[in-house]
Amino acid sequence: MKLTASLLAVMVSLVFVSLYFENNFEIVFGQQITLTAIVAEPKERWDILFDKALEKLKANHPDMDIKIDYRVLPYDATRTQILTSMSGKTPIDLISVDQIWLGEFAEGGFLTDLTNKTKDWGRANEWYPTNWEGGKYENKTYGIWSWTDVRAIWYWKDLLKEAGVDPQNLTSWKGYIESAKTLNNALKDMGIQGVHLVGAAHSPDMWYPYLWMLGGEILKQKEGHPEKGTYWFPAFNSTEGVKALDFLKQQVDAGISPQPNHFWGQEFADKKFAVMLEGSWLLGTFPKEQWGTLDQNIGMLPVFPTPSSDVNSTTMMGGWLLSIPQTSPNKDLAWELLTIMVDPQILTPMLQQEGYLPTQKPIGEGAYAAQLNSTIPYYSELVSMIPNAHSRPNIPEYPQIAENIKQAIDEVYYKIKEPKQALDDAAKKSAEVLGW
Repeated sequence: MKLTASLLAVMVSLVFVSLYFENNFEIVFGQQITLTAIVAEPKERWDILFDKALEKLKANHPDMDIKIDYRVLPYDATRTQILTSMSGKTPIDLISVDQIWLGEFAEGGFLTDLTNKTKDWGRANEWYPTNWEGGKYENKTYGIWSWTDVRAIWYWKDLLKEAGVDPQNLTSWKGYIESAKTLNNALKDMGIQGVHLVGAAHSPDMWYPYLWMLGGEILKQKEGHPEKGTYWFPAFNSTEGVKALDFLKQQVDAGISPQPNHFWGQEFADKKFAVMLEGSWLLGTFPKEQWGTLDQNIGMLPVFPTPSSDVNSTTMMGGWLLSIPQTSPNKDLAWELLTIMVDPQILTPMLQQEGYLPTQKPIGEGAYAAQLNSTIPYYSELVSMIPNAHSRPNIPEYPQIAENIKQAIDEVYYKIKEPKQALDDAAKKSAEVLGW
């Protein structure tokens, strides 16, 4: 009986030892951690970034067995999947956030406040100011704007030459419209339209630069909000806004047709338009092997047309931020991964491969710029637009406000309303959305 009890005690001890080693294997032999991420297509950019960043992260923690499990989703599905996952308290360590989603995610309590971490990091002044501020919501940092894009004028050199249009005429409102008329007349028998005019869902993005260059704003702070005291109020129906929208009306009146379908520059690459105001991503519609000689056929002006020579042009920036969800069980390690991903040494090869623009001055103007300038056509000219560029509001209500502005633009395009009435009606609806 005593022998049986002794054997039983030994067996129990062995079970406990076995369980201990099984449950603490990572502590004894190397901690196993899998960081999870949800990011937006295209996949190639994330393959490059995560591969290089993981290599550095592992080198920093030789005592850990670190893996990264990342899901790459289509743009339209990314926001929904992230919100669903965070609402369901699904553990996620890193996400890519479209700049206009930041306010919605932060207001919902889904994102980790990175303010103190960024202060300790000490790299804020290396970002272009607009890009750094674009990662904030209510004066707290919730994301790091990692790369960007700008909109500029692109044109086919041979088509403008054939029509006798000087590219510099495209830089003024009057010259832009006159050039469009000339191009339409010269190219109509070839089935080519002179100038592209965005009529798709993102038409507000292509109107904002005209508003900004005139000194107007999309929203402004106003006192007297019934719940929030001081809050955002529509400002886009100002005198500047009306003048900016009237320029779109003049284009339609001149015979430029709004394009309700958008193919992100492919329509220009297919030579269906001689001139296109489009994002820097247009370069991606041309094969990489053509980039070295692309400037022989394609011209680029780093401006939006301006009403007069004494008005400074501007543009709009978009792009992606990296954020850490509140549900992350590995916030410190996720932050370290994030900082490695945006390190110029890690990030620059991806920008070079994909043709993206930097949000950091050391990449845009510093030692890394030469590497990108030798690869990306018109790189220095595109980067020159960033310091004077603007971004869209990232408050939670912005998507509804943008939809109201889109409706106003459509009403002017299709001659339903005059610019002032269309914008006033959109502003009234937007004020209600904002709680006024």
